[in-house]
Amino acid sequence: MAEKICVAVRVRPSISEESPSGTFWKIEDNRISLHKLHGTPISGLSYAFDHVFDESCSNSKVYELLTKDVIHAAVDGFNGTAFAYGQTSSGKTFTMNGSLNDPGIIHRAVNDVFQKIQMISDREFLIRVSYMEIYNEEINDLFAVENQKLPIHESLERGIFVAGLREEIVNNAEQVIKLLESGEVNRHFGETNMNARSSRSHTIFRMVIESKGIDTGSSDYSSSDAIRVSVLNLVDLAGSERIAKTGAGGVRLKEGKYINKSLMVLGNVINKLSNGAKQRAHIPYRDSKLTRILQTALGGNAKTSIICTVAPEEVHIEETKGTLQFASRAKRITNCAQVNEILTDAALLKRQQLEIEDLRRKLQGSRSEVLEQEILKLRNDMLKYELEREKLEMELEEERRSHKEREQHIRDQQLKIENLSSLVSDGDRSSSQDSMKESPKDECNDFKTPCFKETSNNAFVAKRSNYSELPDFSPLPDSFSNVADEDTWFKMNKGYIADLDSLQTTPARKVQSFPPQDITPDCSNDNYKLELQNLKTQLELVIKEKDELQRKHEEEVQINRRLMGEISELKQELDLSNNSLESSAQRYGNLEREFQKLKDERDSLLQTVSESSKNITFLTDQKENILKDLNCEVQRRKDLEAEIKQFSVAFASRQRSLASIHGEFKSKIEKLRAENLVRY
Repeated sequence: MAEKICVAVRVRPSISEESPSGTFWKIEDNRISLHKLHGTPISGLSYAFDHVFDESCSNSKVYELLTKDVIHAAVDGFNGTAFAYGQTSSGKTFTMNGSLNDPGIIHRAVNDVFQKIQMISDREFLIRVSYMEIYNEEINDLFAVENQKLPIHESLERGIFVAGLREEIVNNAEQVIKLLESGEVNRHFGETNMNARSSRSHTIFRMVIESKGIDTGSSDYSSSDAIRVSVLNLVDLAGSERIAKTGAGGVRLKEGKYINKSLMVLGNVINKLSNGAKQRAHIPYRDSKLTRILQTALGGNAKTSIICTVAPEEVHIEETKGTLQFASRAKRITNCAQVNEILTDAALLKRQQLEIEDLRRKLQGSRSEVLEQEILKLRNDMLKYELEREKLEMELEEERRSHKEREQHIRDQQLKIENLSSLVSDGDRSSSQDSMKESPKDECNDFKTPCFKETSNNAFVAKRSNYSELPDFSPLPDSFSNVADEDTWFKMNKGYIADLDSLQTTPARKVQSFPPQDITPDCSNDNYKLELQNLKTQLELVIKEKDELQRKHEEEVQINRRLMGEISELKQELDLSNNSLESSAQRYGNLEREFQKLKDERDSLLQTVSESSKNITFLTDQKENILKDLNCEVQRRKDLEAEIKQFSVAFASRQRSLASIHGEFKSKIEKLRAENLVRY
């Protein structure tokens, strides 16, 4: 049901002893207006709200008239929000937090929530609380100081929420009050020219109220299986401020800029929402973290009350005007609050059965349009379940693809490790061979090179060292005489490969492509040792790389196992979703059959109604004809009565005339008789 936001204005007591010299604010019932000193109101500066509280009003009265209904609705399953808005030093924090003698809205709301819960005996409750502040556009957790710069996320299940925010499960009001006191210690305050303890951040105290009906064996789904989840936000905003009045500088100046920016975005959002749905353009909720968190409260599913605090001093008239204009725009916003319920499968089945019974009753009352809307709603629910199933299938397919890529990467790593292992083993064997070559016996007698000319005992082919880099082509010697390189041999003989068994061998020479004439054996041995040392260094690097690859391989294996576990969980969720979808499809089929039966009954009822309508029309026509005849008879009766009256009058006049004639005639007869008697 759509309802407007409840807005009230509270005027704090004046802190200045000077009497107004030009204008002052006057409160009349629920209206506040600006008047001149002699009492004349100023045109265009009069505002009406749900409530207007003067300087003598207490926090108790503000809570009873403004926010108590919101708090009770939150316990019943509605989302609720209450926040204070106004310039700095206008009394927002006092209204929300209060003092020892006069507790504020937050403390009274906490006590009221638990008192109302104790009065409800047919439901069980779970309360979670959290406390955050928005300081310089960064969200900090006031319950856990280490949780800083928290991000805002949004999901279908939880809506808009702050990730990483600490939540405490509470059982009584005293526990919540202690948590609030510990959170207030971590809040940012500062001193300005207008306020000795000025709030430098917006704070949001949030209560999540979950409740479930206690099962008493009733057939009503709401008595046991439906879970209500409501969110209650109690917000204390930092006040807008002017640098010229606050004298802020340095850190305070930076804080004031962020405060004014977020309040300006809040004002823009309120202005957009107050234009109405038809004229409403894009709502800039994301321009500020404050409006993003309060998005549902400002223009969605929530019951919201706003208390705007103002200062009565003449020096603050412009700021008070801005606050009252903000309140006037907020008064035009409409929200659609509804109970938030989460249903289990059993509760959903019970609800659908009750809905079917309700549809039958509505059909008997000839409300077919309502029935079609309910069936359309059920079809939309089925479509939603189908979309969720497709989404899970896509996620599972993506996980399978990524799993295959990881397996391929692991196989590549294993192959690389095997190659490196073989390279290390070859290096070890080469090192052992090199150690054997360093012995004098092997140096003189063991190494033999094939001869490519049988007629020359001094000719030989110099074999390339196993440790020297392979060039693109072998360099040619200065003098061919009786020396040739192995590559040169193949080029000169066009790929001819000699039979090594038939070739004579010559004494071993130092392993070098073209031994220079000026190199001594000692120098060659030093170069060999240096090359061997480099190879050992390379071998150590290869071993380290192998160990690193093995470690990465083990990590990949662990990741693979974890992903396999996640995939199995996703498969289980998919199976559950498929089962739920099948049961929903079965219920949908049953509902379709019920709908068809109801439709047939409706058609028969409509036919009966049509026939009855025809009979009623015929009877109505007859009634009209009878009424016409009756009216004619009545008119004739009236005419006859008039004629009878006229006849009666004429008859009476004639009767009187006859009576007079009879009297005259009688008198004449008597006279004649008297005359006759005299004669005789």
